[in-house]
Amino acid sequence: MPGRGVVAWVVALLSCLDAGSCLAHDRCQTSGTRVDCSGIRLERVPAGFPLRTETLDLSYNRITAVGDSDLSGLPRLRVLRLNYNNISRLGAAAFASNPLLEELNLFNNSLRSMPGPVLAPLRRLVRLDLSNNLYPSARLDAAFGRLSHLRDLSIGGDLIHALQLGDFSPLNLTPLDRFALKTGSSLREYEAGTLSKLRARSVWTDIAVDHKPGLLPSILRDLFATPATSLRFRKLFEFTYYTGGEDLFTSLRQSGITNLTFFRGKFNEHLLSFILENLQGSAVRNLTLQAIDFARSPNASSDLPDINRLDLDSLTLKEISNPDVLRFNQRFTWFNLVRSLVINLVNFNYVPCSAWREMKVMRSIDISKNLLEEGFIYNRRCQYSGTMQNLEEFLIGTNRISSLRAIALLTAEWPRLRTIDLSHNLVGSCESPVAWGQPISCLILHHNTLSAESFACLPHTVSYLDLSHSGLERLDPRWFTLASNLSTLLLSGNRIKFIPSGWAAPSLRTLQIDGNSFGAIGPGSFRSMPRLVALGAGNNPYHCTCDLHRFISESRASGLLLRDWPDDYICYHPAELVDTRVADYSPGRLQCDVGLALVVSVAVTAVVAVGATVLCWRYDLPWYLRATWQVVRSRYRAAEEDQTGPRAYHAFVSYSWADAEWVRDELLKRLEGCEPPYRVCIHERDFTPGRWIIDNIIDNMEGSRKVLFVLSRSFVDSEWCNYELYFAHQRALGRSLRDAVLLLMEPICPRSLPSRFCRLRRLLDSKTYLEWPAEPSRQPFFWAQLKNLLGKADAVAPEAPLHAPLPPHPDPLPPPSLPSPSPLDPPSPPLTPPDPLSPPSPLSPLSSLPPLSSLPPPTSPLPPSPPSVPPLSPLSPPLSIDPLPSPVAYICPRRG
Repeated sequence: MPGRGVVAWVVALLSCLDAGSCLAHDRCQTSGTRVDCSGIRLERVPAGFPLRTETLDLSYNRITAVGDSDLSGLPRLRVLRLNYNNISRLGAAAFASNPLLEELNLFNNSLRSMPGPVLAPLRRLVRLDLSNNLYPSARLDAAFGRLSHLRDLSIGGDLIHALQLGDFSPLNLTPLDRFALKTGSSLREYEAGTLSKLRARSVWTDIAVDHKPGLLPSILRDLFATPATSLRFRKLFEFTYYTGGEDLFTSLRQSGITNLTFFRGKFNEHLLSFILENLQGSAVRNLTLQAIDFARSPNASSDLPDINRLDLDSLTLKEISNPDVLRFNQRFTWFNLVRSLVINLVNFNYVPCSAWREMKVMRSIDISKNLLEEGFIYNRRCQYSGTMQNLEEFLIGTNRISSLRAIALLTAEWPRLRTIDLSHNLVGSCESPVAWGQPISCLILHHNTLSAESFACLPHTVSYLDLSHSGLERLDPRWFTLASNLSTLLLSGNRIKFIPSGWAAPSLRTLQIDGNSFGAIGPGSFRSMPRLVALGAGNNPYHCTCDLHRFISESRASGLLLRDWPDDYICYHPAELVDTRVADYSPGRLQCDVGLALVVSVAVTAVVAVGATVLCWRYDLPWYLRATWQVVRSRYRAAEEDQTGPRAYHAFVSYSWADAEWVRDELLKRLEGCEPPYRVCIHERDFTPGRWIIDNIIDNMEGSRKVLFVLSRSFVDSEWCNYELYFAHQRALGRSLRDAVLLLMEPICPRSLPSRFCRLRRLLDSKTYLEWPAEPSRQPFFWAQLKNLLGKADAVAPEAPLHAPLPPHPDPLPPPSLPSPSPLDPPSPPLTPPDPLSPPSPLSPLSSLPPLSSLPPPTSPLPPSPPSVPPLSPLSPPLSIDPLPSPVAYICPRRG
């Protein structure tokens, strides 16, 4: 047998080529163990299915036959659907390789005979549909009796004209859940007892007795003799309305049927009256009239029996286009013992006052999917008191009701009412609060047009409230504080833009607020709902922030069930997180912990402050700050004194006292001795007596076209030279460093300079300088280059004085007290104002020196020691006590 299966599979694979079925198989959809080849116009069963296939759908094709080898490669097949094809032949071994098959559907094909032996291998078959085929007889083969697992069987077709004894005898020992038999309107002969041996719990018949109504009582007697409890008639009268006078349903009173359904078919008031009259006192508890074609007879009589003892648990009327069926006998008395009434899609739009009085025992009414309006369901002239004393559930969804007030007034006298369904209506805002007459516990209002004002009409007693898909944009928190019993709240699919602050619902356990428009949610959003155990908040445009992350973390840690987590929780903001799952958003702890961020900020600030302090101490930043302060003060004093004028010098010379001799003997002679002469400013000759030293330096630099720096190791060691270099740099802020001319008296390595001489180091690295040659032969070229840098000698103000050569100076005075170049040096002595009555010490600071007017002119030799200091004139400027001293007189200070 295994070899035969392989050969059959190869033959099937080769044979599929000439019919194009292999190509059709390419259009099949495979998902796991399911293969769907429905509706692709196959003419043969294709080959090459996966070996693991368990469900194969070949319905809605053009297959005409199933051969012996078509399904041989599917040993695991459990479900096979071949319905809606044109199959007229089944091979004798068509299902031999499918012993695990449980469901076989051959509905609506062209089988000419009832298959028997071909089904013998299917010992595990549970559901079999062979109905709507072309076989003329319903007689079953003995093989059906061996299908011990069979529970659902459908057979028959429009060509069966007779049902005879023995047709279904193989099923006598088979307990079926459902047996369906179709003959249509072709049945002409029925032999009594044919159906009496069935062991089915539910029987569905598609037998029309238009031409032979007399067959129905015999069929009913046999069916009522079976253990069936459920009976369904389809198209009992397919083409004509029954007008006979014989009561066809008299045997209903003795039946054990509890569920009776009439589906489709033509009904008039006479046929319906026969059925309902025989149901009174019967075992039937559930009656359904679905999609029947009801019409009154042209000669309808008002002399119809009164149906007032129809004791039913449920009466269902669905999909009936004519609402006259509700009062087929002009009365509603047939409702008076019905406990549950369903009237759907019957198109009625009016409830008479008498109808409410006939439903006193009713517990549930479902009149949804009709054309009801509040003006036609609630009538002020009707008396509703005492009418619906047992009603607990009132379902009126999918109508045209727009007012909650009308429903509240209608139900005010119904004391047991607990559930109201007003979904898919036109309920809108509430004009004024509504008082409900009973404790409504369940209110369903989804798919309406509600607003925040609608809460005023809602009962405060509800425990279940459904307001989803109702266009709500905001909530009324005040109502929720009054709804102390509310445990389930559904707000899905609205347009709620924010969660109300302090939203309190003390008894709420389940909240659905998914599909709205809010994006902000945090730990405090539901803090006033202490009993909340389930939350659905997906499909909202979330702002992924620390609050949201904290809320999700705390909710999951506390055991709160987040429905649709994590797939429906998506970030919409900020832009860099769009379409990111909230579950994947994980900000750092420092980003979300405000306390930690504050601690870190304070710590970082402290570290930066300490670092800045160390850097200032290491790189003499206080020195630069004091120098900048002196520049600012000098500019401020210059503005007050209004001493502005044209530039009077070609060059300002900055040099140390050690290079003074070279400046006087070489530099000044060469520059001031040429024709025309250069006007040169040097501190020991040209500074104005009585002015602040800083002002003299800055003003003379500003009045000079060039600034000459005579650089040597003594220059580097001089604090005053460093000041002049700093002021020259400040002067260059408005001009350019091209005004500075560097004259090197000896080689200086820029990297060997102290850190506060960073400007000088940058100048030496970036600016070309003149180096004083020791060889006399190269000195003329040096002077030519210098004059070229200074430009023409007549380019300054003509009133600048020309000076004779300066005499040599005595031993220099010590420099002013300035910041130490190194943190390791001892601090400078504090500055104190001089005593005008005592002579100054040779080592006194410059601030204690006498005014320049008390000294000999600069052209005469200076005395070996300074004279006694006279008292300060009231016109003299005050002594400076700034951290950087600014003396009031300048007497050629010793620079070096």
